[in-house]
Amino acid sequence: MASFSEEKICLCALNKIFGYEPRIASALLECFGGAAPVFKLDRDALVQVLGPGSKYTDRICAKSLDMASDELEEAWKLGVEFRGRGEAGYPALLAECEDAPAGLYVRSDAPAACLANERDYIAIVGTRDITPYGKEWCTRIVEALARSGKKPVIVSGLAYGTDISAHMAALENGLDTIAVMATGADTVYPSAHRAAARMIAATEGSALVTDYPLRTQAVAINFIRRNRIIAGMCQATILIESRARGGGIITANQAFSYSREVYALPGRADDPMSAGCNALIRSGCAVPVTSEKNLVESLGFTFRKSSKQDEDPGQYYKGVLKDRQIELMSQILLLIKRNRRMSLDELSEAAELEFSAVAEMASLLESDGFINIDLMQRCTINRKK
Repeated sequence: MASFSEEKICLCALNKIFGYEPRIASALLECFGGAAPVFKLDRDALVQVLGPGSKYTDRICAKSLDMASDELEEAWKLGVEFRGRGEAGYPALLAECEDAPAGLYVRSDAPAACLANERDYIAIVGTRDITPYGKEWCTRIVEALARSGKKPVIVSGLAYGTDISAHMAALENGLDTIAVMATGADTVYPSAHRAAARMIAATEGSALVTDYPLRTQAVAINFIRRNRIIAGMCQATILIESRARGGGIITANQAFSYSREVYALPGRADDPMSAGCNALIRSGCAVPVTSEKNLVESLGFTFRKSSKQDEDPGQYYKGVLKDRQIELMSQILLLIKRNRRMSLDELSEAAELEFSAVAEMASLLESDGFINIDLMQRCTINRKK
């Protein structure tokens, strides 16, 4: 049986009581200098502090402490650690927010390292219906951050689309990642991401994090509330793609309200998947992402090119192919850059070349790592190192 301090039990109890109104818990912690003194107040003092008729007065009691103690014990058995506000390991930036939770549940094989305050935390958020354009840029940004030398932690929400793309790109590029969940630490939503969640929790320096008690299921309002934690614990938030309304926009606006840096990937003026990003940029709430270099350097990191970016196909194939072949190869690469997921048929038509010639050059570009060709013969620039 684990042993928990009085303060931790009281913080857990406050988190359960004021889960949906964390500002009250924050005010109490600020007023009394901790959670334990709150539970030592008599009823008259509680009425004076919370106001007459408050629904919370009767919940600040010994029964709530017993329930919190049981919760901590159960979490401990599941390998989940509760970190209360003011305790070591609670994110310092998040603690600055008046609506920060009284505590966080952390599921990680190395919980002591995953929320260290000396680390850099960057949020990457956006739509669940991510497009190839958004996914490519999400990967490019994570890869550029991984090469920066600072190794920031990538924070997102484990949802479909942008979130899971950011988490997986982080792990694939040697970066730690934090998944902030809208459920209890014992429940993964969506269930399709259980394997990814296990991978995150098993990676030293990465973690699943939530302010919701155990057995909390996925409810719409929880996702909206969860976004404040993503924004609050990060010094910068990057919005990849978003419709005019959506969770990514909410997170970005929340980050702006916390006076944190906000970046957004611009898109075509008539693309509904970029409407939110374009609106944020237009309003002055977000800085446009115009290149990996500008973004990384704006974040205060050092930009380093990938090996493939350093290589010029013209130089790479010099002496191997004829000048005319190199010229056509460069033309094909330019077409692919301008038209993501262009098929070999479309490339042939656009370049005004025989299909067999285009297919042969595309195959060579793929084998040398410059492009990827999927099962539908659609081509994309390869951003892997």
